[in-house]
Amino acid sequence: MPRPIIHDGETQREMTADECAEWQALCDDVAAQAQAANAAAADAAAAAASGRTKLAALGLTDDEINALLGA
Repeated sequence: MPRPIIHDGETQREMTADECAEWQALCDDVAAQAQAANAAAADAAAAAASGRTKLAALGLTDDEINALLGA
C-alpha cells in the first residue's frame, strides 16, 4: 500500500516510514478515544433510560420525572 502524501510547502512527497508509523499511531489513538466516548455516551443514555423506567415504576408521572431530573 502506498504511503500517504505530505505537502511540504511547494513540494509533495510520500511520508517516510517513521512519519507513516507516527501518523498511524495518532489515527489509532483518535479512533480509540472516539470509541471510548461513544461507549460512555451509550452507557449514560442507558443509565438515564433505566432511571426513568424505575421512577415510572414507582408511580411517578412523566411531568414529575421531568421535574425531578430538571428536563
